[in-house]
Amino acid sequence: MDTIPAKKTLIGLSRAELTAEMAAIGEKPFRAKQLWHWMYNRGETDFAAMSSISKVMQAKLAEHFVVRRPKVEREMISADGTRKWLLKFDDGNEAETVFIPDLDEDRGSVCISTQVGCTLTCKFCHTGTQLLVRNLTAAEIVGQFMAGRDAYGEWPTPDDTGRMLSNVVVMGMGEPLYNFENVATALEILMDGEGIGISRRRITLSTSGVVPMMKLCGERLGVNLAVSLHAVTDEIRDRIMPINKKYPLKELMQACREYPGASNARRITFEYIMLKGVNDSAADAHALLKLVKGLPAKFNLIPFNPWPGSEFETSDMKSVKAFSDILQDAGYAAPIRMPRGRDILAACGQLRSDSLREKATRAKARAAAGIEDEHHGG
Repeated sequence: MDTIPAKKTLIGLSRAELTAEMAAIGEKPFRAKQLWHWMYNRGETDFAAMSSISKVMQAKLAEHFVVRRPKVEREMISADGTRKWLLKFDDGNEAETVFIPDLDEDRGSVCISTQVGCTLTCKFCHTGTQLLVRNLTAAEIVGQFMAGRDAYGEWPTPDDTGRMLSNVVVMGMGEPLYNFENVATALEILMDGEGIGISRRRITLSTSGVVPMMKLCGERLGVNLAVSLHAVTDEIRDRIMPINKKYPLKELMQACREYPGASNARRITFEYIMLKGVNDSAADAHALLKLVKGLPAKFNLIPFNPWPGSEFETSDMKSVKAFSDILQDAGYAAPIRMPRGRDILAACGQLRSDSLREKATRAKARAAAGIEDEHHGG
């Protein structure tokens, strides 16, 4: 029996790709412009509701395409207002997206994932204990932000002053620079002024230090850069972040110095997780100052979020405060980023598609009861 090919989603296509899809069904470029507005400014998913497009054309589009977001499998809301969505993709894989409200303003940041699992195996990161399954597509990456907009009812695109979902941080599951093309296409869609229209100054991409891709990221996207540093010597960084063996500190810091667009107005953020007795001494703070000397830099000090099976402990607050004071006395911003969404495993380094653990538990219970698994051969 012949299988009917799945319809292609128009979400996640670049402008050029969308125009090419229209040409393939005999339509002119203006059609792509119309669709762009409906999908990314109005947030519409139903061709029949796109009122500026004729009924005949609506039917033609529906015959060939869909406009689809990832499915919200589960939503959790923290006591502090942080909101986490477990999103399911067409192939059954899942990733997590988090909205972190700003406690002082009526707005916040959407933290989006770029891979199912993670390429890296940073020792302090719970997400890193889930090995890489695959890269997310541009549709799946931009779709996470759009699912957040759906949840907050922010369609059509509000102006910059009225947005609850005002910032984007590419800091969820995965290493974005190991999936650069899809990430770049998704961010270009987010930044497009005729659609979602998020300013590049409101987007921050976090990397663990994929040195060869950092310059290209700055040149093509011009977004803010955050670097997961977490150690001031190669010896410690090799131990807690294996990527350092490939791109050691000297190369990483040189890439930071060469990052296009970095300036005092657009400083590079260095993320530094505080691990008790590992990287949290006064000597470490002074070494950190030497490492970033001459760079337009600021710091995010992150108390470690413990998780079952981790080998590390959280630094005591006295040590974290002393560390912060040393950096601030030298003229750098060094806020202590208190964990958000910890009660729903939405805090830094905690994203891991916890549904996987539930599935494993259910599978074990079924096996113990002598029941065969429901799924056979994919």
